[in-house]
Amino acid sequence: MTRALLPGRAGPAGRAPRGAARWAPYGLVAPFFLLFGAFGVFPLLYTGWASLHRVELTALDERGWVGLRNYTRLLDDPFFWNALGNTLTIGVLSTVPQLLLALGVAHLLDARLRGRAFFRVVALAPYATSVAAATLVFALLFGRDHGPVNWALGAAGLAPVDWQNGPWASKAAVSAIVVWRWTGYNALIYLAAMQTVPRELYEAAALDGASPWRRFLHVTLPGLRPALLFTVVVSSIGATQLFGEPLLFGAGAAATGGADRQFQTLGLYLYEQGWVNLHLGRAAAIAWVMLLALLVVFGAARLVAARRAG
Repeated sequence: MTRALLPGRAGPAGRAPRGAARWAPYGLVAPFFLLFGAFGVFPLLYTGWASLHRVELTALDERGWVGLRNYTRLLDDPFFWNALGNTLTIGVLSTVPQLLLALGVAHLLDARLRGRAFFRVVALAPYATSVAAATLVFALLFGRDHGPVNWALGAAGLAPVDWQNGPWASKAAVSAIVVWRWTGYNALIYLAAMQTVPRELYEAAALDGASPWRRFLHVTLPGLRPALLFTVVVSSIGATQLFGEPLLFGAGAAATGGADRQFQTLGLYLYEQGWVNLHLGRAAAIAWVMLLALLVVFGAARLVAARRAG
């Protein structure tokens, strides 16, 4: 005996849902799109609009169209080029050692060690530490007069280093904070990718007489290509947006990134223009330049991935 269909229930197989059931999926995903439009799309479009106008924080009602002037002024601004160079330098000094160390840590965690779960939690602990706490601790470690790092250098017979005012030393110190915070995060990503590599490949390579280094080079690394590409892109995004570490490491320097702007990044320069100098239009132009730089990095990564796949 067949049972009658109740109102609102789906009909026989293959029949499209009727009425409210048809729109139910759109209603379920609507909150996401509303929030994304309010806090993602609208700020992006408004920032683009502001970058084409003269917008001052002290006179928000007095806005004037300037076209690309905010962008062309950056080409003649030595502070912008200094911030761009510092961002690239700190990005390289932090990203390359960070990813290399993450590979080593992931390889160790992939081995059959006792208490592997504990060591994995320890590796992720720096990532869970706040930027403010980590940077303030590193500022003490790299103190010029009483810092433990300079004390260790003195014990080794080396001259102390002015980590906050040296042009290269300050960049290395800021990079050390980034390396410490993100190495464990990337290591766990590599560890997850390593565990997807078939163990039969390692066994076959061992039977062929391959050394552990060759097994890592010819078996592990090829299996990590997607994870490597992902971490390179994410690290590049983080390096471009670097803000908290140099801001807090400079102590009294605030947004200038040191007395001589020796470690002022694009994020700090944007903050200085928008919230110190009160030029919101210029700050918006810098934000869009940073976005375009990230799109270039992402496009280059996709091109590399496409060539590898081909």
